[in-house]
Amino acid sequence: MSKFTVIDLFSGAGGLSEGFRQAGFTVVAGSDNDPDALSTFSRNFPEAQAVLGDVRQPAVRERVLDAARQVSVLAGGPPCQAFSQVRNHARVIDDPRNSLYREFVSILQAALPPAFVMENVTGIDQMGARHQILTDLASEGEYEVRAQVVDAADYGVPQTRKRLLFLGVRRGLGMIAPTLQGSGATDSVALARFAGDRRPRYQLVVQQNLLSMRVAEALADPNDLLAVTAEQAISDLADLPVGHRNDALSHHELPEPKTAYQTEMRRMCKTLALNVQVPRLNRDTELRLIGIPQGGNHRDLEEALLERYLTGHKWGQSNGTGLLSRKHFYAYRRLFPSLWAWTLNTKSDCVYHYSSNRALSVREFARLQSFPDHFVFTTDLRRGMIDGRHDGGPAHSRYRQAGNAVPPLLAKAVAQSLANQLGNVAASTQKRASAG
Repeated sequence: MSKFTVIDLFSGAGGLSEGFRQAGFTVVAGSDNDPDALSTFSRNFPEAQAVLGDVRQPAVRERVLDAARQVSVLAGGPPCQAFSQVRNHARVIDDPRNSLYREFVSILQAALPPAFVMENVTGIDQMGARHQILTDLASEGEYEVRAQVVDAADYGVPQTRKRLLFLGVRRGLGMIAPTLQGSGATDSVALARFAGDRRPRYQLVVQQNLLSMRVAEALADPNDLLAVTAEQAISDLADLPVGHRNDALSHHELPEPKTAYQTEMRRMCKTLALNVQVPRLNRDTELRLIGIPQGGNHRDLEEALLERYLTGHKWGQSNGTGLLSRKHFYAYRRLFPSLWAWTLNTKSDCVYHYSSNRALSVREFARLQSFPDHFVFTTDLRRGMIDGRHDGGPAHSRYRQAGNAVPPLLAKAVAQSLANQLGNVAASTQKRASAG
């Protein structure tokens, strides 16, 4: 498969690229407007061309197009902000707020690679835009395209994360647009909340069928990679120091891997574990975490812990009621150790450890996204608000990059499905050449 190549548009840190690399592809180039995310891409893919800037700018677009004309697969997840416009019968590709999506389609049609993948949020389906996007990507019959909603946890990622994939192959080359086949794990088990005498508790509920029982066995087996739990993903990092300014630890300071997943994540990282800094918590948050069970959230708090400020220290925004507001619905959520994590977002406080009263490090975010430990998240060394940079500083940027990424194990499954089709074409071509 080393002869297959890929370019990653809107690459971010490089989750799609990492998955394709693990599937045997050579990453030729990545492009993004965020200088911090592209610094991460550059560090982890030094062999690839890193194209920084807005792809709508002619000079940037030309560099991207030059690389796209050389590759086997065009990959990317263009931001799309106006899918709701289809309700007003406007074409998705014509809406000016979807200009980055239009660039992806334009580059696809200009480069005409043998195959492509475009990933995006599942909200596209809710807004009725799937058919229009299939039509755009088909490029007047040039490509056969299939759309599919997948969940990362069905591909060995210790996190539920649904994405909508569009996989396309050039017609006339003997390929078929593939469909991914996951484990079905996410339809087999669920986390249920039960009222207890003192406080609620959470436990797994398993359907009584063979697949569900198989998934339950995998979740209980630390050496089974069919389905991976949060604890199986990060338990070897449980004792990371809180508030430590050093973002690196020697592997000698960590316990031995406890699960097959941890072994795999650490396989190519022999010396230092990076991105291990754990942010400090204020006292209010610590008090609330003590009152939340594993798998729980703010609705499990006792009434006294629902006050906006518990210790008198004023922090964050107040809604004037003296209580937590509706925006805290997704706050104070603790992982459930025996199940995969819920979908991470871009903030360090979107999830808390299942047993320790602390937030997670960027490395633990990365583990839950299935990034191997040798994949390092960094930022552009330039200071201040440079073009394309998001507010929040370097620490927030690293969480943003990890939380926004496509899980590499999901990307690897995509890459393998396309590699199978590309391999069939290569084999047929070679056979014909030998016969001639």
